[in-house]
Amino acid sequence: MRKFFKNWFASGEPWIWLNAASVGISITAVVGILVLIAVKGFGHFWPADVELINYEDERFGNQVIFAELVESEQLAVEQYLESGGDPQWLTPGAETIERWLVKSGNRRHNPPDFRWFYTPQMKERELWPGVAVLERVEWGNAYGVPTRFLNGDTGELHELDSGGLEIVHERIARADEIRSEIDQLENGSLNRINYRLERLRLEERGLGLKGSTDTTRLEEIAQEVVTLRATYEIDESVLRALYTDIQKDILWIRTGSGDEIEVPLADILGIRMPNDLSGIGKLTSFVGSLWRFLVEDPREANTEGGIFPAIFGTVLMVLIMSVIVTPFGVIAAVYLREYAKQGPLVRIIRIAVNNLAGVPSIVYGVFGLGFFVYFLGGNIDRLFFPEALPAPTFGTPGLVWASLTLALLTVPVVIVSTEEGLTRIPRSLREGSLALGATKSETLFKIILPMASPAILTGVILAVARAAGEVAPLMLVGVVKLAPTLPLDGNFPYLHLDRKFMHMGFHIYDVGFQSPNVEAARPLVYATALLLVTIIVALNLTAITLRSRLERRYRGVES
Repeated sequence: MRKFFKNWFASGEPWIWLNAASVGISITAVVGILVLIAVKGFGHFWPADVELINYEDERFGNQVIFAELVESEQLAVEQYLESGGDPQWLTPGAETIERWLVKSGNRRHNPPDFRWFYTPQMKERELWPGVAVLERVEWGNAYGVPTRFLNGDTGELHELDSGGLEIVHERIARADEIRSEIDQLENGSLNRINYRLERLRLEERGLGLKGSTDTTRLEEIAQEVVTLRATYEIDESVLRALYTDIQKDILWIRTGSGDEIEVPLADILGIRMPNDLSGIGKLTSFVGSLWRFLVEDPREANTEGGIFPAIFGTVLMVLIMSVIVTPFGVIAAVYLREYAKQGPLVRIIRIAVNNLAGVPSIVYGVFGLGFFVYFLGGNIDRLFFPEALPAPTFGTPGLVWASLTLALLTVPVVIVSTEEGLTRIPRSLREGSLALGATKSETLFKIILPMASPAILTGVILAVARAAGEVAPLMLVGVVKLAPTLPLDGNFPYLHLDRKFMHMGFHIYDVGFQSPNVEAARPLVYATALLLVTIIVALNLTAITLRSRLERRYRGVES
């Protein structure tokens, strides 16, 4: 037996099984984490049933609320008593006590909108038909039974106790259309006018700083300003009329305690009756909520609404970073491998490049802030944008500096990967190309780089994966909690590299650790994290697919 185990270990088979087990455990752990994140995140968008709950609160007495169950957990009796729990709620002989977290909404009328209570405190629990969940612009959800509705156009008051919410849905659709018109005015024509007025102001100030006597241009600027302001006043009057129009309709709902509260329809983004929905209806509502999460802007300190600006900013920054890092990384690797004389200096450079890959990312952020933002950006402002000073244009954190900082952070990965690919190309191919009369540059661009392209893409894949998940350096060089405008819009030059932007990694940090409403933010952290992983995987799969096609091509296999 001893000889058997000795031979078995000598064969190396145990190490194969150990590696296989390690890989299996790692894959299981990753899949398990992703499943956990998906369940926690997607559960937020599923329309949960709303119950009428009557319970005894230790501080406020009897409470009757409409609420949906968020989670429940079991606490040991000792832990319950140590946390200051009232012994009267304990069942004799019980070792644990169950407590619930419910979302009751109506934060403006009866805060808080998330409540913990123990099941022994519950007096009554009933699934209530006809209860509505109102998604509002501010103050979170409202829960209640619709009772009355005032049509602002006709002045007619509709009683809704017996149902008949068709008129409410019609007016909500009308309010959505008005909201879209308001958004088109504010972010469309009014935004363009404001942007153009600012450009003209800076141009006029620039002419003054230069001591220009071009009165013709100054008169043209003054005339254009008058025209723009007249157009602005017309659009602003239309905007005021739209705001007045959207405020006319009012909906009243009855809460669980019997109070009737007034909700202007302008504050309502959507209304659903989760207890009356079928399985298909709930699935439709789930898909709609998920879609709005992807395409809408955040609200309520990022605890409500969507994350489209963060998705857009993340993808745009990664693309710009990739465009910057790929040529610089490839050029550096080609020089080190193909042109530089191999010796102690080149070996020192390679060691330095490898060490750069291990530098903490926050160090790159500090360097980017000092060199890119304050030094380069400040000098650019003094040379090209003196009319805007002291307000900075490029001398402040922005998209371009964030992309450059991450390019600097990931360039060692691209250099090392590209060098490895160049090393694997047989020397005979280089010599054969030169022997057939090709120049060194022709050999490089037509033979070496195409054959090394899979390794180059490998480096880009690793760079993208790291850059998309970085947060610490971005906090110093361009990322903000909430960006008022996207870096890409309809104003010339369309791509505004000087603007600050939102990033999904920072969004997760902000919502998870800086949110004023932790319970409301928690599911959004899971959903955003899952989406960030999905985007990184999608970018990587795209690059991996291209790499596989190139590998098959240069192995002589048709793709």
